[in-house]
Amino acid sequence: MATIQFLGAARTVTGSKHLVEVGGYRTLVDCGLFQGLKELRLRNWEPFPLNPASINSVILTHAHIDHSGYLPKLVRDGFDGPVYATPATVELSRIMLPDSARLQEEDANYINKVGASKHKPALPLYNERDATEACRHLDSVNYHKRIQLTKKLAFEFVTAGHILGSSFVVFDFESNDGRRKRMIMTGDLGRYNEPIINDPANVDEADYIVVESTYGNREHPDYDVKAKLAEIITETARRGGHILIPSFAVGRTQLLLYLLRELEEENRIPILPVFVDSPMAGKATKLYLRHKEDHDSDMKRLSDGGKNPLATKRFNVARTIQESKNVSAEEGSAIVISASGMATGGRILHHLRRRLPDDRNTVIFVGYQSEGTRGRRLLDGEKEVKIFGEFVPVRAKIERLENLSAHADSREILRWLGGFKRAPEKIFLVHGEPDAQEALKNKIVEKFGWQVEIPEYLQKFEL
Repeated sequence: MATIQFLGAARTVTGSKHLVEVGGYRTLVDCGLFQGLKELRLRNWEPFPLNPASINSVILTHAHIDHSGYLPKLVRDGFDGPVYATPATVELSRIMLPDSARLQEEDANYINKVGASKHKPALPLYNERDATEACRHLDSVNYHKRIQLTKKLAFEFVTAGHILGSSFVVFDFESNDGRRKRMIMTGDLGRYNEPIINDPANVDEADYIVVESTYGNREHPDYDVKAKLAEIITETARRGGHILIPSFAVGRTQLLLYLLRELEEENRIPILPVFVDSPMAGKATKLYLRHKEDHDSDMKRLSDGGKNPLATKRFNVARTIQESKNVSAEEGSAIVISASGMATGGRILHHLRRRLPDDRNTVIFVGYQSEGTRGRRLLDGEKEVKIFGEFVPVRAKIERLENLSAHADSREILRWLGGFKRAPEKIFLVHGEPDAQEALKNKIVEKFGWQVEIPEYLQKFEL
């Protein structure tokens, strides 16, 4: 029997978990946290839909927390197998999982301190010890190395172009009718012609495709993102304001640093202090410089020439809580890049609480904002948001730079699907909100005439 069951990222964009079972062997592709709406976040606390000890292995497409962040709880609850990932994903996960635990512990401690929770005491989903234990299960696998899990099931990683180390998982397996089949699972599909890392790999044959659909109902705006970024920074600095950029520590932060360096070198923005207020982002930036197997030609050229492509002239990383407090206390104009990218937690909340009431300041959102997150509420124009139990007035300017998203838009998804030489038996759309998924389904049917499924949470399909 060969099946796939969707334990997360089904009609939503977070909590990616897809259970593939072939001949009794169970492997879980991605193991992410649910984020955003409270009803989704509560799923993180519910018992796992099956016994974690019954899962033989986990395969990570990349290190983002909505794809990896549930792993410490899975291990604590009984999973004891290998966790396969590319070398860069292994290194990033060793940074991100303990950091995720620390952030949860910090937030719980702060909430308990100010009495902002009905839970006495508020607890983190898992702690740093759980995260460290989960990291012991990580098993590094190079791109294009075939791993034979059983006689009936093998996989390899190919480049996804989303963040450092991101990959598609290509399965070869024996289906229910005894024939050899291929299934490709994209994790998050990256974009074409973006700085730093390679484009998504071309794949031309599959019987089943599991593809993300975050931007399935839209195309990224066609404008000069550097010009817009320069305009926002220059105008905010002229007002004497701060620029806050909620950003994922891995991927988006490094792209921002690359663009800010270019803008400085081109004399298009004032030379301001640039603070990356995230120990994880600082460590991840070093990994971006080191893992040259993922670099595109421009990044290789700059690195090989002895230049740091990811450092501005007044670049600083705030590692400790005290250093973060010092950044928040800065009086002069500055650029602050801090996690989390959807303003759901982490140090960015302290900066937002301080800077949102001041109309000189600007908050720039540079990635997708899930329904139910503070980021989405700010973009939707809410006049006050709740942070640490108190309502904070929103007077700062709120901007969006969708072109900095690391997710393929509908046009780019269709471009990637257009590389297949024959029709798959079925496509599954995951990692998207319902409107985006329905729109992408219609586009795929119209363009290719292929059969498309949009799985429900916990739905299972035979392969």
